[in-house]
Amino acid sequence: MDGLALIAALTPGPPDYAAAWADIERSPLGVYVPAMAGTGQNPVYHGEGDVWTHTKNVCGELCASDHYRSQPERVRALLFSAALLHDVGKVRATRWENGRWTSPNHSAIGAGMARELLWTRLGLYGTPEKQGFREAVCALVRRHAMPARGIDRRNAERRILTVSQMGLLAPDFTLERLCALSAADARGRICGDLPEMLACVELCAGIAREKGCLNGPYPFPDGHTRFAYLSGRDVPPDAALKDGRWGPVILLSGPSGAARDLWRRENLPGLPALSPEGGQGAAQEAAHRARAYLQRRESFIWSAPCLTEEDRRQPLELFHASGAWVRLVYLESGPDAAARRDGFQTAPAPEASVALSVAALSPPAPGEAREVAWICL
Repeated sequence: MDGLALIAALTPGPPDYAAAWADIERSPLGVYVPAMAGTGQNPVYHGEGDVWTHTKNVCGELCASDHYRSQPERVRALLFSAALLHDVGKVRATRWENGRWTSPNHSAIGAGMARELLWTRLGLYGTPEKQGFREAVCALVRRHAMPARGIDRRNAERRILTVSQMGLLAPDFTLERLCALSAADARGRICGDLPEMLACVELCAGIAREKGCLNGPYPFPDGHTRFAYLSGRDVPPDAALKDGRWGPVILLSGPSGAARDLWRRENLPGLPALSPEGGQGAAQEAAHRARAYLQRRESFIWSAPCLTEEDRRQPLELFHASGAWVRLVYLESGPDAAARRDGFQTAPAPEASVALSVAALSPPAPGEAREVAWICL
């Protein structure tokens, strides 16, 4: 069964909105259930017990909410998938420290685990529909604690506007859906600060509504202003900045099998392309040539996997510092992508290589460059 169809079949719906837990646990979505059931939590914040107990509570609260029940099937499937996976990162992040369980960075770890599961076990890759669903789930998992725990009046507006921009790349992601998940997460636990958490969720939703980004990305006047604001500059988000940058310089990224050469030859045949792949000598030569292009203010393509934000940071800092505006293109190819285009032939990457790439993958976010695009081949 197609991955999206399987998720839809497992998603609670009318009339009773009850989860078929036995079916879920036997499905690919349940692969981490035994580990979640064996992962403890700090009873101060999770008096209900282990991670799987909490997760089922959260799913129940979500499915009982008016927001969930008012949504079309695809959105219910998105929200339910995110609720199932929102704390999966605790399986790897949890440790016993100073007499209590703690799970640092579990949201980021969980987003990566969710991506790997949805890609490798459910085949959610290679088409805009599958990619968009997958990355919206990952974004919800990554940010699920933000409305309830990461909002205060000093940083609220900037953080809310920044997070809203995920909707540019994964249109299924909205702050309203994030707040619905976060509220269910709060109600699905036994703790002493539930009223405060729910008040923070309401604050987040209220600010997003006021700024016009509850159900879509905040509408920055242009890409240059958006990049300046998301980069942390103290600029008003609603006034266009003067843009004196030259370009573009294009960073072409993607996991194994993304066929970057195919896309480049088909879409940007006139631009010189550099790649640091092929060993230390190739990397040094590519960097040397890139600096020469930058000094002459000439556009070029930098082609490399750049699977994580850390991988992308060094070339992007170099390009930004030169005064160039950067287009960051992320490519992924589906299982049926053509092996030959315009007379150029490529062999598919080995399955093991693709799996390793996906495990490390974190697609670029809107704040990394003036223009960020996700493209499926």
